[in-house]
Amino acid sequence: MQSSYNLWLVAMSFVVATLASYTALDLTGRIFLLDSARARHAWRLGGAVALGVGIWSMHFVAMLAFSLPIPLGYDFATTAASLGLAIGASYLALFVTTRAQLTRGRLLAGGVLMGLGIAGMHYTGMAALRMSPAIRYQPAWFAGSLAIAIGASTTALWMARALSDDDQHHVVRKRFAAALVMGIAITGMHYTAMAAADFAPGAVCGAARGVNATWLASSVILLTFGILIVTLILSRFDARTAFLAGAVSSLNGQLLRLATLDTLTGLPNRSTLTERIERAIDRAHRQRPLFAILFMDLDGFKTINDSLGHSAGDAVLSAFAQRLLRCVRAHDTVARLGGDEFVVLAENLDAREDAGALAEGVLERMRSGSWADSQPLQVMPSIGIALYPHDGDTVETLLKHADTAMYEAKRAGRSTYRFFERSMNEAATRTLQVQSALHHGLAADHFWLEFQPKFHGGSGSLAGAEALLRLHDPQLGRLTPREFIPIAERSGQIVEIGYWVVRETCRRIRGWIEQGLPATTVAINLSPRQLLHPDLVATMLGIVEAEGVACEQIMFEITETVAMHDAPRTVEIIRTFQANGFAIAIDDFGTGYSSLAYLQRFRVKQLKIDRFFTNGLDAHGPEGSAIVAAIIALAHSLEMDVVAEGVETESQLHLLRSMKCDQMQGFLLGKPVSAYDFGELLRRTMMTA
Repeated sequence: MQSSYNLWLVAMSFVVATLASYTALDLTGRIFLLDSARARHAWRLGGAVALGVGIWSMHFVAMLAFSLPIPLGYDFATTAASLGLAIGASYLALFVTTRAQLTRGRLLAGGVLMGLGIAGMHYTGMAALRMSPAIRYQPAWFAGSLAIAIGASTTALWMARALSDDDQHHVVRKRFAAALVMGIAITGMHYTAMAAADFAPGAVCGAARGVNATWLASSVILLTFGILIVTLILSRFDARTAFLAGAVSSLNGQLLRLATLDTLTGLPNRSTLTERIERAIDRAHRQRPLFAILFMDLDGFKTINDSLGHSAGDAVLSAFAQRLLRCVRAHDTVARLGGDEFVVLAENLDAREDAGALAEGVLERMRSGSWADSQPLQVMPSIGIALYPHDGDTVETLLKHADTAMYEAKRAGRSTYRFFERSMNEAATRTLQVQSALHHGLAADHFWLEFQPKFHGGSGSLAGAEALLRLHDPQLGRLTPREFIPIAERSGQIVEIGYWVVRETCRRIRGWIEQGLPATTVAINLSPRQLLHPDLVATMLGIVEAEGVACEQIMFEITETVAMHDAPRTVEIIRTFQANGFAIAIDDFGTGYSSLAYLQRFRVKQLKIDRFFTNGLDAHGPEGSAIVAAIIALAHSLEMDVVAEGVETESQLHLLRSMKCDQMQGFLLGKPVSAYDFGELLRRTMMTA
């Protein structure tokens, strides 16, 4: 009958045999050193049970690894008898090994008796299957299994005696090596005996309804590991006391470190910082010295995490932590609160200006310092400063006010510092209110769109529109895009809002078409946060298709600064949009720093001249006209259309037409209007066409 083995359980059987062998070797060393005959006898009995169960367990784990194409089980009484043989053989091994003298004759006799006992355990265990017809054994393999059992037992007895002295050099390693050899021998005997077994075709296991093999092996594994490990622990307890004490001490040290330090950077964590600020408050209350809290947040860190992954982000945080330590005074506390937030506690300051000088020094060294670490990314912090006692007299208040000042530094342009001022609380409160308005705005229909028309430069006819987002909150009133867009960008809410803008624009376009109005192209601004979204193009395509609008009727505008932030990725996004039929425009052209090589690679449909240059046509005379003319000529040479924003005077209109500007928009030509009014504008255009 064809048989097979589960290799994982074969490996487990070897582990059990090795552990049992190691237990035997260790017990021999323990027993041999005992002075009391009664104690020796007790340890022999206990050790015999542990070792016998281990060898017996190895057999049944190996049997679980063995499978036939028929159900298997074990007769309970026969299985128990095999366990008795294993324990008896183990007692014999321990008895012979721990005698005062181990002569060659005793060693050989003990090896033969123990080998026969182990072999008897195996074949008795096989008989517990109660196969019908009975298992037949090939004589050569059978004799081989007996020889291995006797040879392994004799070698085990000799090794056990040779390694019975705990004072030997590297005795644990030697016992482990010996246990591996014994484990190989024991498992070798088992699988040699299994090779001797011949199961007749059509044979039936008479004990299939007896002890379930899976249940037996699982129980035996757990019981055996428990017995062997407990035996080892008891036998080594006296030798391990000092080790355990040292391990507990080391563990306590690690727990203390985890409780007080940040695991990534090794800096003090929030709880440690809180304790140190509390102590600083106590000292300042008695001695009246000044101290400062410098709250730092890394500029652009989320972009690093999103684009390069969290492992790169962790490397940046670790490098920044070490750099920051070199930028502050030796007695200052540098802590990490979490994420990319760091705090410096600077004590013993003479004046407010000292805190400013410290922040300035950090920024200067971060900006221009050379570092020995291998981190290629140069990151800069925005810093907020709160002073004790001027800006608060509790830990919570000082950290909150320093955090508020840090956000003010970010609004001021980033990579700078700001002292806390009372007016900042009002700004922070306003920011939270606007965030709440944004959160509820979509569900409550507080958002709507207006459409600013764009006109052809030559004919003055309607060319399309730009969708402009508007928000009216019941409590805050009408909010300007200049106020709520940056907040939505920082909080990440701009992503869902941006998708709503596309969906609403498509609905309006579809509504105009259903009214029989001519198809028109509507431009929609994409925010920096949206461009980081991995499924941006697929999501936009899904929205447009769901609303039944042609992709050619949507143009996405990307500001020049955002486009050049990660120019290679921008090229990829633009090409993916264009491959799906969307048009792309570079907005606010001239306000950023463009590489002409990348501008050529972008291959966008339009360049939009920023209103600053349009205003310069009047304000700066010939110089302003020369710049605009150069931008238009550049765009036309790259086969791009040009749109001039912010056209507000007749002179600007006249000059732009003379320069052959393709499209224009501004209050002179048409203010932003509702979807209905823009539909009426389309209707009038259709009637006059």
